[in-house]
Amino acid sequence: MADRDVEILIPANDVANPEVSIVIPAMNERITISDFVDWCKEGMAKAGVVGEVLIVDSSTDETPRIALEHGARVLKTPKRGLGRAYIDAIPYIRGKYVLMGDADCTYDFREITAFVVKFRAGHEFVMGSRFKGYIEPDSMPKLHQYFGTPFTTWILNSLYRTSFSDIHCGMRGISREALERIELESQSWEYASEMVLKSVCLGLRTTEVPVRFLKDREGRLSHMKRGGWLEPWRAGWINLRAMLLYGADTFLLKPGAVALAIGSALTVPVTFGPVSLGPVVLSLYWMLAGLTLAVVGLQSFFLGCIVQTLYGYSPEASRRWTRFFPYDRGMIASGVLLAAGFALVLPLIMDYASLGLRLPVVHARSHYMAVTGLLMLAASFINFCSTLVLHAVTLRAKRRPEKA
Repeated sequence: MADRDVEILIPANDVANPEVSIVIPAMNERITISDFVDWCKEGMAKAGVVGEVLIVDSSTDETPRIALEHGARVLKTPKRGLGRAYIDAIPYIRGKYVLMGDADCTYDFREITAFVVKFRAGHEFVMGSRFKGYIEPDSMPKLHQYFGTPFTTWILNSLYRTSFSDIHCGMRGISREALERIELESQSWEYASEMVLKSVCLGLRTTEVPVRFLKDREGRLSHMKRGGWLEPWRAGWINLRAMLLYGADTFLLKPGAVALAIGSALTVPVTFGPVSLGPVVLSLYWMLAGLTLAVVGLQSFFLGCIVQTLYGYSPEASRRWTRFFPYDRGMIASGVLLAAGFALVLPLIMDYASLGLRLPVVHARSHYMAVTGLLMLAASFINFCSTLVLHAVTLRAKRRPEKA
């Protein structure tokens, strides 16, 4: 449903049935907007593609009028952030493929053939790469070029096992169908990282193409500079936040499973007394460390399952977890763990009572049993609560359509 706060303006020479939509947010770009729209038309002609230019405009100057005169569609919107501009544009995009970028002529939209070729070859998400292409001298701040962009790209590649070379490149392409499946939520700069992360989570067919990055025109001040010296750091922080939020399961699922396995290995074998492993003796203190690891790991693992179900990126993931943790079996397992835990804790309670509510200085066998019992009691509670939440989330979580 179209937003009541937006208005679409149609040029006199509008095209019918475009294959490609070049969708560009713009705000007060009167210096460059005419050349930019002309560049887009030149690029589409060279690529042999019928396309439209859709400017998502929140300007207070003559930018929308100039864009309209040069043959672009103009979607007038309130100033609500870069990511929100793309969200607002989705109902008005007519092309099968979408190209994104900036209206400041820093990305060379005269060269879009590589994007069109990749789209027609079946790719759904095509990232531009300035580092594989050309960066004009003095076009990018040194802090961004040699630290910020390489570092955050390395973080994302390390966390998600990807191989992007330039995750902050503004010139990128995505199929209209994939853009709808991604369901953009970010309102500001972090939309860029959200798109990359969700392309990975949804398993989109992804590739990179080299692009040219040029200096700002004389007299134009970039939006990053308009925001002050703190703006690049703020943009970096919110992009990092997006990496964490949209891939929270990465920090929960596998790390949680590893912590649970290590914690259990330190606790369960020592249930009935110390265990020697060469020069190392696993004693009560090792058990307490294992108990902590196991509880944290089990809780993290379940949270990862719940997060994957909430994200809804993969219907198969949701089905996998509900099959692995069916409600009836989960409740039975919680009951068994509860009974076993009480059984192992009971000897310590009896020893404590028989000694007049004083514990012996020497660690007795009941102490070791009680630690394992406490682990089982905690596991019973976590399993019970998490199974309930997992199945409740399954009932309410939104579902993305599966790929054909």
